[in-house]
Amino acid sequence: MHGLTSIACMSRTLRALAALSIFAVALSGCTKKNESPAPSELPAGATLMAEGDKAMSDVKSAHFTLTVDGTIDGLTVSKAEGDLTREGNAKGKATITQSGVKVEAEFVIVGQTAYIKGATGGFTPLPLAFAASVYDPSAILDPQRGAAKLLRTAKNPQTAGLEKVDGKDTYKVTFEPDTTAMAAVIPTKAAGVTAEVWLDKDTKKIAKAAFKIPGSPGGTITVTFSNYDVPVTISAP
Repeated sequence: MHGLTSIACMSRTLRALAALSIFAVALSGCTKKNESPAPSELPAGATLMAEGDKAMSDVKSAHFTLTVDGTIDGLTVSKAEGDLTREGNAKGKATITQSGVKVEAEFVIVGQTAYIKGATGGFTPLPLAFAASVYDPSAILDPQRGAAKLLRTAKNPQTAGLEKVDGKDTYKVTFEPDTTAMAAVIPTKAAGVTAEVWLDKDTKKIAKAAFKIPGSPGGTITVTFSNYDVPVTISAP
């Protein structure tokens, strides 16, 4: 009798565990669906770009990083990082290839003057127009020339999904960038570029953007933004 009781108890336990397992699987399936909504459930790409344009037009300052993967014809910058202001001032560091050698340099941009400092010596002032032949980040936060215009002039924007960037929910949007607007954000005027941008789900500001540059073999330029509207002081060295 005792054995039959034990078997009955075990049977009830197994049924309970099976029921819990089925419930857990069902719950897991629901959670996964909620985290990855179907494209039809996401905001339209054009709507997100319009909201991103407005959000980026109001930005006063930001921190940026730029990285280059692959080999892109005519591009000497392989990495850059720094702080930007809406007025066009900037400061940071960049890695530039000169005569086949990678050189790290510091830069400060104030008004129409760029101050460049190499591995040795102090800062050398140069006209911004001259320095811009390598890379000019001063236009990135300009609503009429930079990131906001890049979103405003985007062609065929399509919402691709909901993804996390640095732990935050973002909308991923694919698009064809306007060449002029793109050149104000990344150091290339290449044609045939395809792009992706990740817009913060709450603020619609750009968290990241990636540009696939065609060529032999070509490559990808990625820009990330953070520290929006954190006060930044930039002055001539």
